[in-house]
Amino acid sequence: MTHEADREPFVDAVETGRFLQLRPRRVLELARQGVIPAYPLGTGSRRVWRFRLSEVAAALRARSVDYPRQSPAPRQETI
Repeated sequence: MTHEADREPFVDAVETGRFLQLRPRRVLELARQGVIPAYPLGTGSRRVWRFRLSEVAAALRARSVDYPRQSPAPRQETI
């Protein structure tokens, strides 16, 4: 029996970056850090990384959103 995910193609960091609206380099950083699910091919520092977009989307939905670099909203002055 074949699962739906088994038929989904693997994509590279460029396609994943388009999906996430991130640069491919940032996608690779997130993959190396284990933030997004990825499949490394090969060994050593020159690995090739592949992604399944459904898994990336599910991982993002499952995480709590945290934007540590986002500046807070300006305070409203009361009169």
